[in-house]
Amino acid sequence: MIYGVGIDLVKIDRMKDVVEKWGRKFLERVFTENEISYCYEKKNPYLSLAVRFAAKEALIKAIGSEIAVSLTDIEVINSLSGKPAIKANGKLGIFLKKRKIKQIALSLSHEKEYGIACVVLEN
Repeated sequence: MIYGVGIDLVKIDRMKDVVEKWGRKFLERVFTENEISYCYEKKNPYLSLAVRFAAKEALIKAIGSEIAVSLTDIEVINSLSGKPAIKANGKLGIFLKKRKIKQIALSLSHEKEYGIACVVLEN
């Protein structure tokens, strides 16, 4: 049964501007060290940062306003094949267990100027 659905769109240049303005302070507030490392291994780290930010926002929309979530409790990871997934840490992980969320489906995409993410929660 579907518990919630969320979608978010991020302009890649906006992510670049924010990172250039606030630097490491912003990155550490929003992303885990694993996410930062992964993104900066890419040719265009801002594209990867933007879709990960979109995924975090999409997950927050999917759970609604039931809980305040730290963005670093939401970690976008990739399987060996490259398929993205969400790892829920901290307070978010506890919340999802209590709500019996068994599956977090994640889809990421980007095209030129924008990155988009869709999250579906199933219980």
